[in-house]
Amino acid sequence: MSAVETHDAVDVIRTKRDGGAVDEDALRWMVDAYTRGYVADSQMAAFAMAVLLNGMERDEIRVLTDAMIASGERMSFDGLGKPTVDKHSTGGVGDKITLPLAPLVASFGVAVPQLSGRGLGHTGGTLDKLESIPGWRAALTNEELFAQLQGVGAVVCAAGSGLAPADKKLYALRDVTGTVEAIPLIASSIMSKKIAEGTDSLVLDVKFGSGAFMKDVDRARELARTMVALGTDSGVSTTALLTDMNTPLGLAIGNANEVRESVEVLAGGGPADVVELTVALAREMLTLAGHPDADVEDALADGRAMDSWRAMIRAQGGDPDAALPEPCESHTVTAPASGFVTRLEALPFGVAAWRLGAGRARAEDPVVHSAGIDLHVKPGDEVTAGQPLFTLVGEDAARFDRALDALEGAWELGADAPETAPLVLERITA
Repeated sequence: MSAVETHDAVDVIRTKRDGGAVDEDALRWMVDAYTRGYVADSQMAAFAMAVLLNGMERDEIRVLTDAMIASGERMSFDGLGKPTVDKHSTGGVGDKITLPLAPLVASFGVAVPQLSGRGLGHTGGTLDKLESIPGWRAALTNEELFAQLQGVGAVVCAAGSGLAPADKKLYALRDVTGTVEAIPLIASSIMSKKIAEGTDSLVLDVKFGSGAFMKDVDRARELARTMVALGTDSGVSTTALLTDMNTPLGLAIGNANEVRESVEVLAGGGPADVVELTVALAREMLTLAGHPDADVEDALADGRAMDSWRAMIRAQGGDPDAALPEPCESHTVTAPASGFVTRLEALPFGVAAWRLGAGRARAEDPVVHSAGIDLHVKPGDEVTAGQPLFTLVGEDAARFDRALDALEGAWELGADAPETAPLVLERITA
């Protein structure tokens, strides 16, 4: 005889449908029963839609997150003998910040376990970018992960399937039921994996604007506050930066070209916006890890961060000196007139890079590591007629037309320089 279930999915759905708060036992049961396959996809879809429409209270979100963590394994870095700090970005166009950031923070004797994902849609995943490096591998055992944190200090690798399996199942369902945007579900999805990962502290880079998951700054702020509260309630020191993603970050959008740009930053150069955000996030991470006075810029200038990068790449089988994939086709768009660049809208540039092969439409699709877009200008730059604005690169010239279609109306020139907006809008703490 099968065990008697302690709750009923229909009751839980009705409570949330009618705007009520689901009690702790019932919510924990709902997540567990769904993970076990007792609660049907159709029932969980109805519950997710009710959450999207009616929201959840802080305590409900905490319980939901905790139940998702409890569905799988919890990692612990207690035996490392050094503080652990992680960073999560909600994703954007040209967002390669993890690449220079992890080795930079690790160069101060802090462990940085960056369990990352692959890209789906217009944003390339961190693992896809790093796989441009010959020999580099994303899959590590827990023993390899621990040993690399102890030695090198920084790891960027694939998250194991054992972390928050309830989230994996629920995320796939949200994707096909129009409930991805529900802030309680986004927050619990991200934070269940990050808390299960076992890090002492966490810095969130929550983006808003054209190329961000959250277009609206107020919704991005709400998401940031919800996630900071979740981390805090779970005993993980958590802060967030609210950052602008209306314009692509840096000058490279793709995979191999973003690795090149990251190495430039680690060599003490690179685009000003990438350096600014890397430094801002490094300061947050090092403050939480007990190094509030760390000379972050010095570590970029004197080669310590680069040494840390090279050790991190080597530890995962990669050759930091190997040539990165080069495109065999390119197409440059030039300025039709003289003036100032007033706008480069992030989302269309992300979609164009994706159409060139830098991202994937389906989880099983390969990524073209050499494909993407190299920007030659940023908003505020003055240009003359005929000057290159950006170059599409890839393996297949037949893809250029569709990429150019995506960029129709995505950039503008004007007579006057635009007003500059701050890259980091605000800092959110508990």
